Amino acid sequence: MDTILHRPPSIEEELLGFDRYMRRVRGLAPTTRRNRIRVVRGLLCTRFVGRAVEFSVLQPDDIRQFIAEQLEQRHSTSHARAIATALRAYLRYRAGCGDQTEALAGVISSPAQWSLSSLPRSLTDSEVERLLGSFTPGVPSYRRGYAMVRCGLDMGFRSGEIAKLTLTDIDWSVGTVTLRRTKSRREDVLPLPQPTGQAIVDYLRFERPASESSAVFVRHKAPRGVPISADAVRRVIRDAYRRIGLTHGRSHALRHTVARRLLEQGGSLKEVADVLRHRSLNTSLIYTKLDNRRLLGVALPWPGSAS
Repeated sequence: MDTILHRPPSIEEELLGFDRYMRRVRGLAPTTRRNRIRVVRGLLCTRFVGRAVEFSVLQPDDIRQFIAEQLEQRHSTSHARAIATALRAYLRYRAGCGDQTEALAGVISSPAQWSLSSLPRSLTDSEVERLLGSFTPGVPSYRRGYAMVRCGLDMGFRSGEIAKLTLTDIDWSVGTVTLRRTKSRREDVLPLPQPTGQAIVDYLRFERPASESSAVFVRHKAPRGVPISADAVRRVIRDAYRRIGLTHGRSHALRHTVARRLLEQGGSLKEVADVLRHRSLNTSLIYTKLDNRRLLGVALPWPGSAS
């Protein structure tokens, strides 16, 4: 009986145990868990495909070679960091099971990523106009897509926040929206801009299918009436980018655009942090790079120039 209880697990059994650890011990969101499981599954399949997982068999060279192969397929800083994070999480899980993981963890390195080194990619006013104008009757569920993009452009909502928005979150009598399922796990009450509210009303009246769900945005195809996912929101935004010829596909550019507009209108960094619901003002510091008006005021003349 003991032999049966302590037999090495299959790859899927091992991943189920890892998933339980991430959910119960670490409290990680489903999307984060899925991403990390995908990485760890790739590692385990390099050594244990078709047989049980014997963790003690894994060697530092296995980890090193797996990382190298992954980066050959897709070489980017964000991908490298995601791989390193997932593997370290798995090794912490195995260490909690009593395994020796120091040697394996020692070969995992993260690429350098300097704080505030990147430039936020926001949309220009011309691109915003073209983006909103791309939702024509010829586009599937165009009213839904237009309303979702307005939520991002006018209120700085994240894709997940747009997907989780419910009918009861909107107080039409006072013109506010309450976000109860935010990234920072707090409740925020925000003013509802008139263009955003009108876009949502048009969608609810003329396009949203009958549904028992309280979600504002639901699927229009089978399973019809089911709440959409954050991935579906991101796809709608990426498709709209492609229609107007934008080469990047990050839905977060809508939030960056909100920050740019606020700064150009004379808003402070604190106002940006409040609108985007950053828990720390430091998170908003990256947007100082978009504030050209104030940057010109502190810029020094180029050495040797006439000015």
